[in-house]
Amino acid sequence: MLLSASLVSHPGVITIFSVVIIVMLLLDLGVFNKKSHEVSSKEALTWSLVWISLAMIFSGIIYYIFEQDAKGLGVEKFSQFQSAYWIEKALSVDNLFVFVLVLGFFKVPKILHHKVLFWGVIGALIFRAIFIFAGVEIINNTYLKPMNLLGFENIRINVVLTIFGVFLIYAGIKSWFSNDEDGEEKDFTKNMGARIVSRFFKVTNKFDGAKFFTVENGVRVATPLLTVIAVIEMTDLIFAVDSIPAIFAIAPDDPFILYTSNIFAILGLRSLYFLLANFMDRFSLLKYGLAIILAFIGLKMVVSPVFHIKSIHSLAFVASVLVITVITSLVVNKKREAKG
Repeated sequence: MLLSASLVSHPGVITIFSVVIIVMLLLDLGVFNKKSHEVSSKEALTWSLVWISLAMIFSGIIYYIFEQDAKGLGVEKFSQFQSAYWIEKALSVDNLFVFVLVLGFFKVPKILHHKVLFWGVIGALIFRAIFIFAGVEIINNTYLKPMNLLGFENIRINVVLTIFGVFLIYAGIKSWFSNDEDGEEKDFTKNMGARIVSRFFKVTNKFDGAKFFTVENGVRVATPLLTVIAVIEMTDLIFAVDSIPAIFAIAPDDPFILYTSNIFAILGLRSLYFLLANFMDRFSLLKYGLAIILAFIGLKMVVSPVFHIKSIHSLAFVASVLVITVITSLVVNKKREAKG
């Protein structure tokens, strides 16, 4: 690992990140959301802006720190953070569609939605750390010896990145042609998370406020809230199969860039959920944009041994696809409403 070009060589930046995340989570859980309540659109918008602003400020700190280095890597590291952040943010929107279905399927009261998503995020913080740091270590140890191939000399192919690349191209193509019309009919009680909970606990079908366990007829049982969180966690793990490999193409040698950008995106997911939950149908074309992004990142991984696509160019491409897809979705939706 190139420690000199990694955030690990700047412990002050990591300290800032850790303090910000801990303080914000404590404020979120212990002050602003101490009591379960239904989150308004205004509150969701405020928190969305707060998390996005914090991510942008942090990326500015990264730029400043690395620009002071002798190598002047400010623009490169800034672009890596921004690319990974917006890729994760975009792919997370796809996750939100499933969250809406899960919470609706289990008929979770709206005042409990925030708690479900909060603990879902805590789980994501832990599992993403494991995936990212383990993944980078595996990548660093799976480079083949330099070889001459197709007229190119001293090519260093990474087995894991190549496999991830092919997988993401496949995932992008599959996503483009997928049909989600039957998504609402899915039985989430068959989800592995739900089965794990029912295997170890007796589960009641009644909620008891924000409790995970309650007493029913003298017996301690799990409430549906525990099942819902288990399903949300398992769903996030499944989505991580796409999102984590995707960001490895951005900075395969810097797990801290990947983790910090990923966590800022994930932490803003809850407020984004409450902001977009009632408007998901307005982004009907977003899946095509995400499919293009997945395929592009996969292609970047596959060709990286012979052709390096700079992070700033990846950022420009991802941003352009997202902006075009969102605007097109809103225009198409508006025309449909006008006709209907």
